[in-house]
Amino acid sequence: MIDIASSHGLFSFMDGSSGYNQIKMAPEDEQYTAFRTPIGIYCYKVMPFGLKNAGATYQRAMTRIFDELIHDKVECYIDDLVVKSKEREDHLFDLRVVFERLRRYDLKMNPLKCAFGVTSGKFLGFVVRHRGIEIDPTKIKAILEMKPPRSLTQLRSFQGRLAYLRRFISNLSGRCQPFAALSKKDSEFYWDDSCQKAFDSIKRYLLSPPVLAAPIPGKPLILYTATLDESLGALLAQTNNEGKENALYYLSRRLIPTEMNYPSIEKHCLCLIFAVQKLRHYMLSHKVNLISKVNPLQYLMTRLTLSGHLARWAMILLQFDITFTPQRAVKG
Repeated sequence: MIDIASSHGLFSFMDGSSGYNQIKMAPEDEQYTAFRTPIGIYCYKVMPFGLKNAGATYQRAMTRIFDELIHDKVECYIDDLVVKSKEREDHLFDLRVVFERLRRYDLKMNPLKCAFGVTSGKFLGFVVRHRGIEIDPTKIKAILEMKPPRSLTQLRSFQGRLAYLRRFISNLSGRCQPFAALSKKDSEFYWDDSCQKAFDSIKRYLLSPPVLAAPIPGKPLILYTATLDESLGALLAQTNNEGKENALYYLSRRLIPTEMNYPSIEKHCLCLIFAVQKLRHYMLSHKVNLISKVNPLQYLMTRLTLSGHLARWAMILLQFDITFTPQRAVKG
């Protein structure tokens, strides 16, 4: 949803007024929302906050209301609404269409939380603009202002903030490798020089984070994979209309002890499987060029017999259109 919302010329961000209270309760269900007060028993005539299915019900209502406009002129998540236009000249017309739909269904927006005709804005915790998706500066500031952790709880808080931004950080698992020993059960929390260097390295990286582009329909994707002794990494990229290669998504994860014993070629196969499972929604709609040091596709598809995890991996890859391209050597 964030990818589709970005790469447009002009945006308008709106927020629903009173949220769930704009959805009326079915008369026969009002009795189930009854509550007691000193002056009597009352029930809700509109959907209150706190119901288990309130979020799903509101989202379903918004999906039905905007129907064909979703992914075309509008992106909607619960009560957050984005009206987007490729061309600035079309934005007033797009807003008029959306406002007519809101008026038809008597939906109200909160004017204090609306921004109209802007080139960028916050949506679902990220900043979307014409050139792509960026990290919310307030989230970067919160991490940069953190002091070195002095307990496991503080370390997990730091890692949790990084996990939210993981698609922007290359080889995040490798960068966080020194923290692994501190997270083991019954281990003493000792913040040594390697942990401090990793902590400072991540902060330096976030001083100039990458801008991730949205995929262009119809153009092939490029998947780079790499393996280290204790982690896997991947980058999904795409060449834009100007011939420049843009990053779309960074991936990484640590290897479990069993996987560390895999042969090198099987680690590359595992890295490819990890990437296609995480990025399945991208890869099913695009052709993919795989760039790696070795060819995991040839290893899996040309073996006479496959069993165990190799057979499972081969079955997973059958649903994707992937072509291997050898990694070019960098001279100098």
